[in-house]
Amino acid sequence: MSNLAVELAPRHPSGLSLKNPVMAASGTFGYGTEYAKLIDVNRLGAIVSKAITLRPREGNPQPRIAETPSGMLNAIGLQNVGLDRAIREKAPVWASWSVPVIVNVAGFSVDEYVQIVEALSETPGVAAIELNISCPNVASEGKMFGLSCEDAALVTREVRAVCDVPLLVKLSPNVTDIAEVASAVAEAGADALTLINTIPGMVIDVKKRQPYLANLTGGLSGPAIRPIAVRMVWQVAQVVDVPIIGVGGITSADDALQFIMAGASAVQVGTGTFVNPRVMLDIVDGLHAFLEAEGIADVNDLVGVAARAVTTVSRE
Repeated sequence: MSNLAVELAPRHPSGLSLKNPVMAASGTFGYGTEYAKLIDVNRLGAIVSKAITLRPREGNPQPRIAETPSGMLNAIGLQNVGLDRAIREKAPVWASWSVPVIVNVAGFSVDEYVQIVEALSETPGVAAIELNISCPNVASEGKMFGLSCEDAALVTREVRAVCDVPLLVKLSPNVTDIAEVASAVAEAGADALTLINTIPGMVIDVKKRQPYLANLTGGLSGPAIRPIAVRMVWQVAQVVDVPIIGVGGITSADDALQFIMAGASAVQVGTGTFVNPRVMLDIVDGLHAFLEAEGIADVNDLVGVAARAVTTVSRE
């Protein structure tokens, strides 16, 4: 059978080995425990938890989700149990699974990120950290860390200094040049990059003549953003030498293969799980079927193959 195993932290001493490249995206799979009753979570490559903040958060008021053509808007507001309960209640369950659990971390200052990551990286059951830098930096007039090369590199560097486990950094698409930000974050110590996060959007309730979401705006996800995400993975793959995890609108093995061929070593599936809770397992099976049908021994041979094909054509 063809090999689906991938390595996401080759330059970290402990590495981050996945049995396959299909991961649950943060914020769409809860803490993993919710879906464990529906599917065999140990068949997945990895699970990324919903974002953990220093203190518990109730999130934004309702309504905070809106369906859109080929996607959805969400303005959940980082609802979560907080650091202490995550360590006390969630981590022991994660430690009992064979699937790696990567904890997404959100903070509102560099000090908060450092405090959360330092505690989690010493917690059994936490295989890696995914740094969510699409959060406002309260020390910089509320600007998101991910919008500036300097801020993104700063928080990555400070967290890297206290993080014993592999460190992934999730990038925002809402920048002028995502490749520039990616390069800065990779140089600051990220073991891998996740891209992309959601894109801001709005829905108007025409009967009430006002924004539908209580938060006014939300993050657009789902198939509508997939071409944007594939393009950004392609751009970043040309300038960094760390693994990339592609995310954005993946609902099939063909979707996942687009990201892999653009340069991603793994993919995350998010909104698709709301439509089909088994979608990630279907994608794993679909990747196996594709490799077997095409006579490809190792999925890693497909990483960035589309870019290599373009280079070959241009040389000819």
